[in-house]
Amino acid sequence: MAHYHVKFFANSLKRSTSFDMFLPNDIRADIPHEDTEYNRRKTKTLFLLHGYTGSAENWVPEYLAEKYNFAIVMPNGENGFWLDGLSTGHQFCTFLGIELTDYLRRTFGLAMNADETYIMGLSMGGFGALHTALYYPDRFGKLAALSSALIVHEIAHMKEGGGNAVANYAYYHECFGDLETVEESDNNPETLVKKLKEEGRKIPEIYMSCGTEDFLLENNRELHAFLNSIGVEHVYLESGGNHDMAFWSEYAVKFVEMMFA
Repeated sequence: MAHYHVKFFANSLKRSTSFDMFLPNDIRADIPHEDTEYNRRKTKTLFLLHGYTGSAENWVPEYLAEKYNFAIVMPNGENGFWLDGLSTGHQFCTFLGIELTDYLRRTFGLAMNADETYIMGLSMGGFGALHTALYYPDRFGKLAALSSALIVHEIAHMKEGGGNAVANYAYYHECFGDLETVEESDNNPETLVKKLKEEGRKIPEIYMSCGTEDFLLENNRELHAFLNSIGVEHVYLESGGNHDMAFWSEYAVKFVEMMFA
């Protein structure tokens, strides 16, 4: 498994940034190599999004990338909720959905279309996976959202000077924009999926999970219920687990098997 660390200038971020990538393009001559339908097809791409306070790292077992022949791309979204923030250089949605994808296309020949480009994230990254794929459905064909930080309804109508245990008003305003109208904005995944449904456009395949001891459980159940209410097919799974890597590691494997097999 080849490991790349790539640094390049991102116009959407107004600075140099970097991403890591695992690519199953090296074949050892001393190990028997099984010819399968997966390594005969074009290499697919999985974007992997970290959570709040996290950074670019891999939490998908490399053997799965080798088995199913897909690259793992790990960008750094800082604490920007993978959204286009209000400040110059904080356009993380544009960076992920357009600029990084285009860079992979022209440099590595990866992520050329939605059928071969998937996205997965945990916590803040789960929100980012949902939002990015629904905002760019022509670029992402499948998404997996683990323990997603679906906080739009919680922060809606928050007043200046306010906040919660995670962050203050200024932070949420920077990431999500006007908190008085955020529920109706394109920064709400519910708004995006409703638009796709109304316009008759293809909705990416959606896979969601959350642990029954996770503080975000009800948030995820609410989106699950919303998707059911408007007739959007999706996979939603719950099991015992908390907001931690033990749960995410389990469902990373489960969802990779569902998405790539």
